[in-house]
Amino acid sequence: MQLNRDELLRAYRDMCLIRQFEERVHAEFATGDIPGFVHLYAGEEASAVGVCMDLTERDTIASTHRGHGHCIAKGCDVDGMMAEIYGRKSGLCGGKGGSMHIADLDRGMLGANGIVGGGAPLACGAALSAKTLKTGAVAVAFGGDGASNQGTTAEAMNLASVWRLPVIFVLEDNGYAESTASAWSVGGDPVKRAEGFGIPATRVDGHDFFAVHEAAREAVARARAGEGPSFLHLKLARYFGHFEGDGMTYRAPDEVARLRAEKDCLKLFRRKVSEAGLLEGAALDAIEGEVATLIEGAVRRAKADAMPEPADLLTDVYVSY
Repeated sequence: MQLNRDELLRAYRDMCLIRQFEERVHAEFATGDIPGFVHLYAGEEASAVGVCMDLTERDTIASTHRGHGHCIAKGCDVDGMMAEIYGRKSGLCGGKGGSMHIADLDRGMLGANGIVGGGAPLACGAALSAKTLKTGAVAVAFGGDGASNQGTTAEAMNLASVWRLPVIFVLEDNGYAESTASAWSVGGDPVKRAEGFGIPATRVDGHDFFAVHEAAREAVARARAGEGPSFLHLKLARYFGHFEGDGMTYRAPDEVARLRAEKDCLKLFRRKVSEAGLLEGAALDAIEGEVATLIEGAVRRAKADAMPEPADLLTDVYVSY
């Protein structure tokens, strides 16, 4: 399906927003002002944006410890995200969650998750709710190659198949589970694993936004039509380490530089839309400038915002129904 001009501009803006957000957090973390751990998503933008393009606010996503890109693609407020990463009271979770636990239920973002493979069961729960209430909503479970080896993921996929849940499992295979190469640690073919549960599965070049979007669009349509779950195996790459401070000694010296030069999803997007005459370079440049201003403002406001009070520790502990 051909995306119109506004949709293409939105896709590029969202990918730029993720890239610049991550690169700025990378720089800010080095100053020592950001507490806790940070796991950056740069390089994987085509996955989050391509998958989330056809989702609405009624749809839900379950993320990973590397969740900033998923948050932005699902529409979470960037100011609130930056404040949360800085541990400020104005953050999306009141400064209590930090980078690895950002959530916004109003946007259908069930949360970043420090438990490897923890998102798949949550997405199944959201999908079961949607099916039971007949809302037409879809749930997406993002996970990495490490999560693909977890029992929680296998059990969730089996459950989704048996109950024909409207859920999409997205394996973002960036080649490493922390520092362990997926080529060494993942036995067999993840696509065939999914097919073993009776789930339609496909492998996609995760650097290609258009390929990701087309595969995700078909999966979303299947789910909304009551045809059950789908599985997408996206081959892509992260530019930074598993966490900020990771020396990446397990990667070849020129690996990231080569990926940035040859597989950058933003460069690939620009080239495709330019060659097809769909968007002009000036429009794309303007988006990059707009995003840079937005990120600068988000950092400035986050640094100026107040920290949580000691009494805030006693809030958000229990839910009242």
